[in-house]
Amino acid sequence: MTHLSLLRRGAVSAVVLGLALVAVPEAQQQRASPHETVSAEVAGAKVSITYGRPYMKGRQVVGGLIPFERVWRTGADEATTLTTDKMLMFGNLHVSAGSVTLWTLASEKGPWKFIINKETGQWGTAYKAENDLGRVDMKVETLDTAVEQFTIAIEPAGKGGQIVMTWDKTKMIVPFTIM
Repeated sequence: MTHLSLLRRGAVSAVVLGLALVAVPEAQQQRASPHETVSAEVAGAKVSITYGRPYMKGRQVVGGLIPFERVWRTGADEATTLTTDKMLMFGNLHVSAGSVTLWTLASEKGPWKFIINKETGQWGTAYKAENDLGRVDMKVETLDTAVEQFTIAIEPAGKGGQIVMTWDKTKMIVPFTIM
């Protein structure tokens, strides 16, 4: 084999290795759960949420898959995205028309927080607090019967609505109004 052949073989190997290394992070971000988009018309606003729907599969949900005192992606895989065509108000927090991501901060000692973040398109483990629009308290209830698959619903209520999330024996409720 000539010196030139060895150089070509080495160059080809370097390119293949480089492509393999680039592909690793992408392979780590393969969807592990089914995805769904839920939509509702609430007091004249179109609101939709796109999210990954993990299953319990015998795992501990609260304090496990939904960790205490650490931000959770509110679903699986990509960050959960809320899209609206009108301004919404969650507590004292105004959310303009467009898209935002939704995060959850569960707590053993205080109220759970619903986090609204202006960054979109990121993988669900790429949370950046500096992009938060704000945080509001969630109402958390205990269910009698476990829900195997994480579920989000948008329910009309009065001059607004509420986002209702259920998983295992936990129900999380976040009310909002239309501006």
